[in-house]
Amino acid sequence: MPYPSKLPASVGVGIKPEHFEAIAAAHQPLGFFEVHAENYMGAGGLPHAQLRALRADYALSVHGVGLSIGSIAPLDRAHLSRLKQLCDRYQPQSFSEHLAWSTHDGVFFNDLLPLPYTETTLANVIAHVDEVQTALGRRMLLENPATYVRFAESSIPETAFLNEIARATGCGLLLDINNVFVSTRNHGAHARAYLAEFPLDRVGEIHLAGHFETVDDAGAPLCIDAHGSPVIEDVFALFDSVIRRAGPLPTLIEWDNDVPDWPTLRDEALAAQMHLDRAAASGTQSTA
Repeated sequence: MPYPSKLPASVGVGIKPEHFEAIAAAHQPLGFFEVHAENYMGAGGLPHAQLRALRADYALSVHGVGLSIGSIAPLDRAHLSRLKQLCDRYQPQSFSEHLAWSTHDGVFFNDLLPLPYTETTLANVIAHVDEVQTALGRRMLLENPATYVRFAESSIPETAFLNEIARATGCGLLLDINNVFVSTRNHGAHARAYLAEFPLDRVGEIHLAGHFETVDDAGAPLCIDAHGSPVIEDVFALFDSVIRRAGPLPTLIEWDNDVPDWPTLRDEALAAQMHLDRAAASGTQSTA
């Protein structure tokens, strides 16, 4: 069943506090804003005052980074409760999380770590997605990860793994095209081949971001998902290929490090909007 995204099929950006005054000074030509859930789990203060003001005028996407939905351990019920309070309070058009884990035995890791794609982990993630959707009373999106290692025991392609989670739970998918570029580059695979297998009819939101390339300790090329630079043309080309097939979709520009001034970030979003506008003008239709 196609995922019925409630976000507008236009471009949004992640909210940064330093941009609030510039954003609030005039209506922005953007479809939505996105926040990291964990930055708004307090009860009040300036972050909530700013978010309330923006929510009154724009669609909102809440993006979680700390649920550790891929962990083999039970979900943190207190964290899930705070997440529900946040969603109930702001009624976002979308909630999303990562196919990753970040906690183990009471320790929190400041990374989104990969998991082996096996029948055991598939059943575990399906159970966790079911639990999240039941607790929140809403469908969620699950994001494909940026990865740097593969597990020898993985037996299911990542695209098939995500598709089965969506089929079993009814959740949608968040397609991070920069993550596709980073992962396939790191694993010697082809991004277009990955995207050819991705279930686009499940996608409710797209993420675009910058990355950088370096070498690992052995001198091998390594691509890092850094969110600290503009989207490169190769990633925009992949974006074009996706929206030619699927039609315009809600699309977020992620820029979380070395954050530029508001005009620079807004212009990056407007550049992405031009790609969506061209797809709409060409008459591309959803794969659904």
